[in-house]
Amino acid sequence: MTGYLVLNLSQLIGDEAISDDEIKEYLNAYSCPMNKDIEVFLHQKAVEFQKQGISRTYLVLASYKKEYVLCGYFTLANKVLCVDKWENLDLSKNWRKRMNKFASFDRKAQRYTLPIPLIGQLGKNYTNGYNALISGDELLMLALEKIGVIQDLIGGKVVFVECEPKDRLIEFYSRNGFVRFADRHLDRDETDIDGEILAQMIRYM
Repeated sequence: MTGYLVLNLSQLIGDEAISDDEIKEYLNAYSCPMNKDIEVFLHQKAVEFQKQGISRTYLVLASYKKEYVLCGYFTLANKVLCVDKWENLDLSKNWRKRMNKFASFDRKAQRYTLPIPLIGQLGKNYTNGYNALISGDELLMLALEKIGVIQDLIGGKVVFVECEPKDRLIEFYSRNGFVRFADRHLDRDETDIDGEILAQMIRYM
């Protein structure tokens, strides 16, 4: 997708001309009032997770008044889905066959495991109205393009996302090819998310 600059957060962290305080100030200017979890992650966790190799955060910049501004970001990570029986998932038979193709069976644990890329965070920047510079669909497509590059290198055809079970979010991912297959109860440390569960959705690339 043209028109946007996608910057790996490591490029800022590794730039000796940019101090840690400057990176923090830049990221803290991001705001997402519709989803505080996305805002808190970029402000407090993204840099540390990047350094530890837990995830990779990509800043999406758009041209505005002859300079590039932060209009959104997304974070990708590795995930392993564990499934006791495919019948336990709310998926069609065709979808289960697709999932089984890339899964392996752990005989000791008596369950299937499926390595899968996770879109952990995805959100537009509402500071100064920069959210108007990109649509949610475009931001998601940039994340999927990055995952496509990864899967071209190592294989795989499925991508995974978790979101709050709100109608607008379910509709957003559904119209972009995702299918809801299960729900997950929040972990104890997931205190920035409203409610008690997350909807789990997948898409075949």
